[in-house]
Amino acid sequence: MAVPKRKKSKSRRNMHRSHLGLVAPNVVIDPTTGEYKLSHHVCLGGYYNGKQVAKSKV
Repeated sequence: MAVPKRKKSKSRRNMHRSHLGLVAPNVVIDPTTGEYKLSHHVCLGGYYNGKQVAKSKV
């Protein structure tokens, strides 16, 4: 089993973990259906940028 040779300081430990924080998803309200959706994604109604691009999944 690998074991560290030296103790990692609190500062270095925290710098190592700096990119591990949770990020909230970018959720917007779709203007055509009024539902929540991820930005730059097709909504459940099949609309993207105000245009019907796919058949409705609902």
